[in-house]
Amino acid sequence: MDLNTVVDVVRRPAPRPGADWHTGDAWLAGGTWLFSEPQPTVRRLVDLTELDWPALAPDGDGLEIGATCKIRTLHEFEPPGGWPAAGLLRTSCEAFLASFKIWNSATVGGNICMSLPAGPMITMTVALAATYRLWAVDGTERTVAARDFVIGNHQNVLQPGEILRSVYIPGDALRKRYTHRRFTLTKLGRSTIFMIATRTPDAGDLLLTITAGTTYPVVLQFDSVPDAETMQDRIDAIPPGVWFADPNGTPDHRRHLAKHYAEEIRTELGGSR
Repeated sequence: MDLNTVVDVVRRPAPRPGADWHTGDAWLAGGTWLFSEPQPTVRRLVDLTELDWPALAPDGDGLEIGATCKIRTLHEFEPPGGWPAAGLLRTSCEAFLASFKIWNSATVGGNICMSLPAGPMITMTVALAATYRLWAVDGTERTVAARDFVIGNHQNVLQPGEILRSVYIPGDALRKRYTHRRFTLTKLGRSTIFMIATRTPDAGDLLLTITAGTTYPVVLQFDSVPDAETMQDRIDAIPPGVWFADPNGTPDHRRHLAKHYAEEIRTELGGSR
């Protein structure tokens, strides 16, 4: 879609963009949402793709993902051995409601910053205990836990002009066992609910992440695999207003799915492997 309010495009921003940020600016990476509908408040686009941020930087301690990393690039990533939970990277890419054209343009950071309930990059990074590196317009930097970034439907903690620079997934999370469940109304439809659980090898802990069915990620943490009643009670304790409503599912339907899948997950990860 033509953005007829845009009067300027910054093709080569400063290495650390933001110092000359103005009201009406918009960061441009993949642009798959930006160009999908009118943006009446946008006056200038700041193109981040020319900054050539590294897409994927694995090391012995974890994996750094550049905010401008394309979904296609993440999907094709071959993780080093010893990271069983790295399978979630590909699984989460395949949870996109998107064509191959979108995969070749959309970015990890763009999906996160859109902060929609069904954003699979949010699901993935929250489940893997990731942190986000944020750059502010005054040159300062802060780190935010992925689980604390999204605060509502299409809402997050970014300040005006602040930008997501990268995502860091710790190696400890990538070495965990995991399982996931996802429900859609149609085979290639938007997620009604997307749940991921991880467990540390040779330990009793369980981390259950619920997204798509809730307005922000809900993380249920257990020191040991709970019994069925405890798991169900924890899901029932999620406030009613947190469950999301849209054409893909009512809050009651999504709560029902969460409880159903939680029991499957609890049983699957409850073994001592």
